[in-house]
Amino acid sequence: MAITDIKAYAHLSPQDVEDLAAELDAIRADIEESRGERDARYIRRAIQLQRGLAAFGRLALFASSSRIARLAGIASLASAKIIENMELGHNIIHGQWDWMNDPEIHSTEWEWDTACPSSQWKHSHNFVHHKYTNVVGLDSDVGYGIMRVTRDHRWAPWMIGNPVYNLLLGTLFQWGVALHHVETDKIRKKEKTWAEARKDLRIMGTKMGKQAGKDYIVFPALAGSNWKHTLKANAIANLIRNYWAYMVIFCGHFPDGAEKFTRESFEEETRGEWYLRQMLGSANFNAGPIMAFMSGNLCYQIEHHLFPDLPSNRYAEIGVRVRAVCEKYDLPYTTGPLLRQYWQSFWTIFKLALPDKWLRRTSDDAPETHSEKKFSGETPPEFDGKRYGLRSALNGRRAAAA
Repeated sequence: MAITDIKAYAHLSPQDVEDLAAELDAIRADIEESRGERDARYIRRAIQLQRGLAAFGRLALFASSSRIARLAGIASLASAKIIENMELGHNIIHGQWDWMNDPEIHSTEWEWDTACPSSQWKHSHNFVHHKYTNVVGLDSDVGYGIMRVTRDHRWAPWMIGNPVYNLLLGTLFQWGVALHHVETDKIRKKEKTWAEARKDLRIMGTKMGKQAGKDYIVFPALAGSNWKHTLKANAIANLIRNYWAYMVIFCGHFPDGAEKFTRESFEEETRGEWYLRQMLGSANFNAGPIMAFMSGNLCYQIEHHLFPDLPSNRYAEIGVRVRAVCEKYDLPYTTGPLLRQYWQSFWTIFKLALPDKWLRRTSDDAPETHSEKKFSGETPPEFDGKRYGLRSALNGRRAAAA
């Protein structure tokens, strides 16, 4: 099932893992020391661009009812919402720009343009997800409590609806992300009281009301006779933003090669093993500069999970060094075209709607979830100075099978 012994899975010795941690710590130190005016200029320009696109989109919808103006308004508004959520809100709330000591761009002050309050996002995402990344039973982002994405979750009849839940989550993504903080699994297990849930729902309801009121009451009313077009345009812009954010997030967490881990793997985890878990549990997708910007640089999900509080505009250069570390330690660097990464994520969701007995692969050798038991038939590697890593092990298994 999920990985319990991460060193055995990666075919690394304890010393290898310590050395890997030292190299990644050095990358962090280098970036922290080199942050400066270039980075500050980047984020300020990103904010100016986002606000300009939002203003243009609103004006285009207010000023004209022509088809071209509406399409331009929708495109501009959807782009502004994507940039605000992905490159600004997500990354600012992570504290990536706190080093600037600018109250406007500080994680304690930024409230983003989405249904989830930033205070709740900091808990459910910054703390829970990034601390327990892909640990089954601890990271609630593994399936979001509504989908089966690993065979570590025992199949139940309601999971037959996996593809439907997936479609609904993509369509209503900003609302789903907000409701995710309620943590219904914890309520069922009595790890969270209904009183705590009601408090969360009150805070969430206030933010949801403001979002709905802004997009579906205030701005349509300001448009006067164009209120119908503005209402529809806002709904379409939100839908575009929802689908794009959903696709980016899924491509970083559910393609083949984004591994899952057991609670036992986490309990006595060293810093090096935490790094290793982030590297093995995340996936990138190929992107040029524009797509990278529009994805909040989360096309570098591996780098983001390693260094969630470093500036996103530096992930490309960090990625070159992280890939070199993967090569050195013979670890996979999971990446690929966007559509392929999404298809693998979708196929996992689709096939795991079915009971395990209907599936061909074993629970330790399924594309979406491996474990160290995958290599149980191998002779354990000797750590005598000659590295025998994960990719070598995988290649050896393939050669033996052939």
